[in-house]
Amino acid sequence: MQPDASSYRADALIAEDIGAYLDRHQHKSLLRFITCGSVDDGKSTLIGRLLYDSKMIFEDQLAALVADSKRVGTQGQEIDFALLVDGLAAEREQGITIDVAYRFFATDKRKFIVADTPGHEQYTRNMVTGASTADLAVILIDARKGVLTQTRRHSYLVHLIGIRNVVLAVNKMDLVGYSQARYDEIVADYRAFATGLGIADFVAMPISGFKGDNITAASPNMPWYRGPSLIEHLETVALDEEALARAPLRMAVQWVNRPDLDFRGFSGFINSGCVAVGDAVRVLPSGRTSTVSRIVTLDGDLPRAVAGLSVTLCLADEVDCSRGDVITAAAVPLEVADQFEATLVWMADEPMLPGRPYLLKIGATTVAATVTAEKYQVNVNTLEHVAGKTLGLNAIGVCNLALDRAVPFAPYAENHDLGGFIVIDRMSHATVGAGMLHFALRRSHNIHWQALEIGREQLAAQKHQRARIVWFTGLSGAGKSTIANLVAKQLYALGKHCFLLDGDNVRHGLNKDLGFTDVDRVENIRRVGEVAKLMTDAGLIVLTAFISPFRSEREMVRRMVAEGEFIEVHVDTPLALAEQRDVKGLYRKARAGQLKNFTGVDSRYEPPPVPEIRLDTTTLTPEEAAALVVARVLGDG
Repeated sequence: MQPDASSYRADALIAEDIGAYLDRHQHKSLLRFITCGSVDDGKSTLIGRLLYDSKMIFEDQLAALVADSKRVGTQGQEIDFALLVDGLAAEREQGITIDVAYRFFATDKRKFIVADTPGHEQYTRNMVTGASTADLAVILIDARKGVLTQTRRHSYLVHLIGIRNVVLAVNKMDLVGYSQARYDEIVADYRAFATGLGIADFVAMPISGFKGDNITAASPNMPWYRGPSLIEHLETVALDEEALARAPLRMAVQWVNRPDLDFRGFSGFINSGCVAVGDAVRVLPSGRTSTVSRIVTLDGDLPRAVAGLSVTLCLADEVDCSRGDVITAAAVPLEVADQFEATLVWMADEPMLPGRPYLLKIGATTVAATVTAEKYQVNVNTLEHVAGKTLGLNAIGVCNLALDRAVPFAPYAENHDLGGFIVIDRMSHATVGAGMLHFALRRSHNIHWQALEIGREQLAAQKHQRARIVWFTGLSGAGKSTIANLVAKQLYALGKHCFLLDGDNVRHGLNKDLGFTDVDRVENIRRVGEVAKLMTDAGLIVLTAFISPFRSEREMVRRMVAEGEFIEVHVDTPLALAEQRDVKGLYRKARAGQLKNFTGVDSRYEPPPVPEIRLDTTTLTPEEAAALVVARVLGDG
């Protein structure tokens, strides 16, 4: 490859004024893009070509490459390119590119970060991760194979993530004799699919990553192609910065300066729009309004700031504003809601279970969230909508979400920062999912909390007791119901107002529609937790006897009530002893394969790590165990 005129200009500027060159380089625009496509469509080869031809390969290779090119000429350059591609291929063989590999390079006009995403279906989550920050997607197609299932899948994911700049790179044209007819056939096939998907426009180009055809300059092997080379298109494609600047002001607050300091401001990243001193703004979700008195940066105050800048806004009034709030244009505020429809991409081996409590992080806000209903899953290979209750690893579904409080948001299609979210497991704190908000559910706006004159404190005081939930958990046959019944009798004898919710009894009525799958178990405990909370609102001491095998759901109920009002009682009985008792014959049926999803046999039990009370039934009688529980309930008031 011969260097172009811009390369000579850059070299001359480096020689004349290195400071000016560095300043110019610093202020180049940055394009983030991904390469995706079917396995062996040539992603690593293409990236190797881009790195090599841009001369911005890793610093430790650059000097050797320049020296070799001067010493042995074109043949040496081809050898170096082959070595680089071999290195990228070696990474792939070692499993390195199973995850997303990010690489940086630059030309005289623009800087680039390219994400090399894996093509295998089982790594859908990795592809979504790479695409989440991208401005453009290069979808590769092997000219010999044409549009494949994985081409369709990656195109769907690119469209789902909201990437609007799509390049269809028909690769390996050298292996089909640079045939225009074959190229036209592939582009026509892809256009028919893309139109149905909703990709309104894309730029198609015939290339050879290995030979370098149409990578940095027009290829003499394909004179019939009149479009730009790949690098030319990447250097000139319009970014979304101007559109974001024209949108209304949205700034998620990430840091609030201490109120006891003379300086009080709200720091964050301007997600969209612009703001000037004197502008009227609104803080959400509180809805309080004020005006901007200062715009502060590390380099000094600004009269005006635009999308893409991190600033600190000082307001003229003392308003309630904290991390996670969003400052918006006063006249064009965001919507605030606590229930949504969203697309969810699941990224964990443990399946998503509707009703299970998770943490949801959107912008700078983290809230408790549950999936209340899964509407359908998407088969990303065929785009078919499939019914389902859970989401497994790499699955994509459209779901309804419920949050524990209202948050300001924008649909993902309008603002990726304020419409995109991640899902975090409450126990492990691992990221287990990512998603995109579509819209708020109408029920989110139509249902309002009704304040009551007489609350739980007054009702509990009337009964001369403290309302609480005493949650018995343990294996089937451990003795939960037996001990809970004895506790109820002792409390009743002492004049306390209590009620026992027993697992079997509840399944005869309230939960008669539920089975014993993990999904149904989660919903069973969610419903019981809500009922128990309502009973504590009435001032009662509520006893519950449920296997409740999952830690997450027991913690969910704990968070429903005030601190100290949830007493977890682990009726700790070894499996062998519980199975030996087997009063109801359930273990015998489970071992014979007649009872599926039975806790302790083919469904797991997660014991409490630090319960308030642990009852070792190998050493305690039921009466002794009940006395310990009653003492704890009354001893805490």
